[in-house]
Amino acid sequence: MMVDQEEQSLKESRRLEKRAAEEAERLAKEHERKKAYLAKERAIEEDQKERETKRAEKRAAEEIRQSARDQARRKANLAREQVIAEAQEARKLKAKKQPPE
Repeated sequence: MMVDQEEQSLKESRRLEKRAAEEAERLAKEHERKKAYLAKERAIEEDQKERETKRAEKRAAEEIRQSARDQARRKANLAREQVIAEAQEARKLKAKKQPPE
């Protein structure tokens, strides 16, 4: 009877050790999964930040180009208006110099 109790106690002890080892393994695997998940999330965030930075740079460059185009267009319009105004002024002076018929 005493041997049975010792044997039973030994079996129980082994069972508890096995359970503790399984639990430790489960926790280690869970920890690794969580670590991998966080690394993946961090990589996604960094990629998104990099893409946003590139978009912002591209947008800024486009705004500069658009501003230059707008400025060139305004300058061309102003030059065209000056040519028209000068032509009108020349016609007025010519009309003044010619005697009426």
